[in-house]
Amino acid sequence: MKPGGDRVIEFFYDFISPNVYLAWTQLGSLAERYAYRIQPVAVLFAGFLKQYGQLGPAEVSPKWAWMVRNNLRKAAQSGVPLNPPRHHPFNPLLALRVACVSGLDEHRLIDHVLRAVWVDGLHVSDADVLKRVLDGAGFDGARLIDQAGSPAVKETLRRHTADGLSRGVFGVPTMCVGDELFGGYDDFYFLEQALAGHDLLDPDRVHDWMRSVNPSAIRLR
Repeated sequence: MKPGGDRVIEFFYDFISPNVYLAWTQLGSLAERYAYRIQPVAVLFAGFLKQYGQLGPAEVSPKWAWMVRNNLRKAAQSGVPLNPPRHHPFNPLLALRVACVSGLDEHRLIDHVLRAVWVDGLHVSDADVLKRVLDGAGFDGARLIDQAGSPAVKETLRRHTADGLSRGVFGVPTMCVGDELFGGYDDFYFLEQALAGHDLLDPDRVHDWMRSVNPSAIRLR
């Protein structure tokens, strides 16, 4: 991790994830502490799931039951509110496309949309609801929603998602610092160690683990 202009944390996010909300509430202070800036990158989490043939966490009932408890513990630890959205899973596509409109204050938009979903329980898949959220954040909601339907904006979201896949991103949130990926809010401890210049990772041990191995069994499909 180099100084100067390279001190960037890329934040791959989708509004559908409660862990994106939890991470976003803490990332600003972490970045400021180590003089990094945050570059948000809106992606479609469903695109990652499709690529890797996975179900979303809310579609695996035992995993979702655990995640609810885990997220509530993390929210309590961080002192932030966390409430269930009106629907989950929900379709985040419109809100993500709005986030890809060029020239807007994406940080402010993320603040308000995440709070609308994960604190106020609003259904931002509904264009009228999203418009009210955007207007309340000081944006021209109708204009942004109209722009979100343009081919250029749709292509931006597709490109972001494809770029994430090409770099090994498989979930949200993912924080990228240079070539290193930190996956999920639970990786914040290791992210901070890396930002502080004390990465606990031994690259030689990574090489040992990533060498080709001969599995003793495979899952039957």
